[in-house]
Amino acid sequence: MTIEAQIEALESLGSLDAELVVLSEELTREREGLDQKRVRMNEITRRLESSRGGVAEMDKTRGDLFAEIRQMNVQIERSREKHTRCRTEKETLAVQREIEELRKLLRDREVEVEKLGQLLDQAKLDVSRLETEHSELGQQIGTTEAPVLERCQELEAAIGQKEHLRKGFATKVKPQTYRRYEMIRKRKGSAIAHTTDGTCSACHISIPPMQFQQLMRRADFDLCPNCNRLLYFKLPVATPLEGSTGAT
Repeated sequence: MTIEAQIEALESLGSLDAELVVLSEELTREREGLDQKRVRMNEITRRLESSRGGVAEMDKTRGDLFAEIRQMNVQIERSREKHTRCRTEKETLAVQREIEELRKLLRDREVEVEKLGQLLDQAKLDVSRLETEHSELGQQIGTTEAPVLERCQELEAAIGQKEHLRKGFATKVKPQTYRRYEMIRKRKGSAIAHTTDGTCSACHISIPPMQFQQLMRRADFDLCPNCNRLLYFKLPVATPLEGSTGAT
């Protein structure tokens, strides 16, 4: 494997790896965005079921309280009738105590009904809000799910193609150099840099003159002493001579 062939392969690997990062990040965003909506939908569904159950339970409890109130009113009326038939002071006092106790219980039940009514109104508002959010989120998922899944399939296919190309380029690099490339890439994101004038293209720091002279021989790769990326010498791009007018 010539150094030129390895340089070309590593440059291709670097480009592919940069593209793979972009594609993988987009794929992650698409999946996470859809997953978050699904998770939120499940959460709202559970809360909605629980809230509806709470409303039904409060409705039942309030109905039971109204039934008790009606029954107490009937008992109070009966006690009043009994009071008119009392013949002794003892009987009268006993009936009066009975009526007072019933009235106290009645007031307590009425207070409970009032408090329960306030809680029930709030619970119904919560159910209405959750139903609205559930409906809106359901519409969002229904509208976006198919396009998102289609885009995910496209991204997965593109990633698969580039990973296949990547394997081919990896075989054109010496195993030791490739292992070093992978180790640096996983740590820094990008693993390869070049120098043309004694400055690292990645960190823009000057390298020692002796190291630069060795790299100019294009015998092997080296590491940048500052950023520790794989470093190679890149021939400067030839520029037309100043004042040249081209073909005569």
